[in-house]
Amino acid sequence: MSTLTIRNLDTNVKQKLRERAAVRGVSMEEEARSVLAKSVLSDGVDQDPRGESLYAAIRRLVEPHGGFDIELPERGPTRGPLKFD
Repeated sequence: MSTLTIRNLDTNVKQKLRERAAVRGVSMEEEARSVLAKSVLSDGVDQDPRGESLYAAIRRLVEPHGGFDIELPERGPTRGPLKFD
């Protein structure tokens, strides 16, 4: 195990970390380790504290309603290339 010291941490960040730790019933140090590990070792998918990905959360909200179809308008003609005379 290694030791890491973080200086000049914003007061609001420290307070939020303290609150998150209290909700989970762990120390601030344990919560900081958890946050860092999840951030650095994640597979690139943002997740909420319950471990649910953003995709899964949106899908959970949308599926009971049968999903949403978005009608896209037809594309018009594109502009021609610019002329530099």
